Amino acid sequence: MKYIWQCDLWPKLTWNSDTLLSFLGRARLRQGNLLGRVNRLGFSLGEEAQADILTEEAIKTAAIEGERLNPQMVRSSVARHLGLRDAGLISVARPVDGLVEVILDATRKYDEPLSADRLKGWQAALFPSGYSGFHKIRVGRWRGKEPMRVVSGPIGKEKVHFEAPPGSDVEPEMRKFLSWWESSRKAADGILRAGLAHFYFVTIHPFEDGNGRIARALTDMALAQDENLNIRYYSLSSQIMEERNGYYDILEKCSKSDSLDVTKWLVWFLESFERAIQRSDKIIGNVLTKADFWQEHAQAELNERQRKVLNRMLDAGRGGFEGWLTTRKYVSMTKTSRATAFREISDMTDKRVLRQLPGKGRSVRYDLIWPK
Repeated sequence: MKYIWQCDLWPKLTWNSDTLLSFLGRARLRQGNLLGRVNRLGFSLGEEAQADILTEEAIKTAAIEGERLNPQMVRSSVARHLGLRDAGLISVARPVDGLVEVILDATRKYDEPLSADRLKGWQAALFPSGYSGFHKIRVGRWRGKEPMRVVSGPIGKEKVHFEAPPGSDVEPEMRKFLSWWESSRKAADGILRAGLAHFYFVTIHPFEDGNGRIARALTDMALAQDENLNIRYYSLSSQIMEERNGYYDILEKCSKSDSLDVTKWLVWFLESFERAIQRSDKIIGNVLTKADFWQEHAQAELNERQRKVLNRMLDAGRGGFEGWLTTRKYVSMTKTSRATAFREISDMTDKRVLRQLPGKGRSVRYDLIWPK
């Protein structure tokens, strides 16, 4: 089996520009529309939207590697790093904090030089204990001489999906990568460059672990450079997680090749990029709706319990609060008595914050009176 890195002219990747033209045009249109929408967001609202995106980005980039993170822990870490009001509400494990720091360093400091030391620092932040699961790994250093293979299946019947260049080649390969990273910034389309950087980096696979997460951080960094914007309003990792099998399939197909043509990978990447922006519409729409709601009810006298429940319903979005609000759910969320819950719900209906849905007795349900 020949891998793409064994081609004579590696790493001079090629693609068919005519094939990519329509895909790139749609991606640019989506990107432009999104950036136009976020201009509606004030600074504080922008921070809230960014926190939602970063939380999702961290959770999903870990999930692609099979690691499940506590969403509340991730949100607490993001809030602390962004200086938001809900910072520190829950203690955060060091690996979670490390992942958030890597994502923020890549995007907020997108204009700072990318170096081998910076990449090694990212990888060390992902594995502060020096272990990946129960396995001790090389942290903050390129991988060793042992073969690096991506395999699946039971012992004796393993399927090799990919084999990376030999460990002895990592140092010179990464020097070439870092040189390409700088030279390509002005020479290539920004979105295509993000896709190429992702593929190029995972092909080298320079670390014993964490390569996928760092590749996605580099992709975010390249997109931040393209947009000249250190705030992310869409999560590519979330979309990749939705299409995880397709992601690994296309990487494998383009990696097992005697040609340097990566058109198929770039088509997949551009389509995934477009869908990632579509997904962000919901998050940003929720932020705007939440702002409009509280603006309408700025004069309403509501206690902390009432505000907590209303914010939970707003965060879920229209129709997203499963089963609507009931007295029982209010009791569960606020840890108050049933009598108090009934009284506070009634107060919110009187103030035209909530509306009662059809039904009687224990089946009475409520929904927000949503902004127009």
